[in-house]
Amino acid sequence: MKQIITIQHTQSEHHVNGMVGSWTDWHLTDYGRAQAECIARRLMPHLAGKTWTLYSSDLLRAQETAAPLATLLGVQPILRMELRERNLGPAVGRSVKWLRENLEMQERTVDDRLFREAESRRDAWNRLTPLFEEIMDSEAENIILVSHGDLLSIFNVMFLGLPVEAMNGLDLYGMAGGVSFLHVAEDRADPGTAKGKRVIRRLSDMSFVTE
Repeated sequence: MKQIITIQHTQSEHHVNGMVGSWTDWHLTDYGRAQAECIARRLMPHLAGKTWTLYSSDLLRAQETAAPLATLLGVQPILRMELRERNLGPAVGRSVKWLRENLEMQERTVDDRLFREAESRRDAWNRLTPLFEEIMDSEAENIILVSHGDLLSIFNVMFLGLPVEAMNGLDLYGMAGGVSFLHVAEDRADPGTAKGKRVIRRLSDMSFVTE
């Protein structure tokens, strides 16, 4: 059975300073670092006795969320730019107020871009696809991904085998610090569930960020 745990990075500086996240390389706040430590401690009973492969976005706020877990597991995170948040082009490094005042297009479909130089959700999907396939095809059975809200919402849709266009009518968003549990079922491990069936057991469980 392949198990995938995803973690949305905890509170970042851009959550409190009015700035855009995207590809701007924000640190976690002190509170966000405490949340990351809490997630690591509370997850360990779920991880014991297995070997885990840990992937993280290469942006600082994701790396800093992954760090306490990497220490407790004794592993080195695999940093992948494919797990970065969506690139919002000229809004990177700007305030949310600037973004709203200078928006070039409302986002109604997966092909719309807020700015000409920004990624659409289809662009982000295409960026993520090779890594998703690498993970699903790998021999690693226990995988943790630390990433960002929009990218993980795309990952969830991809995991369920839905087409990118499904996001024109649905979202599977989480919250900062949310932990999701996904697995690909096997007959013996999950009686009554078809072999190979993809299951999301928990979506953005926030209980791990508090003691």
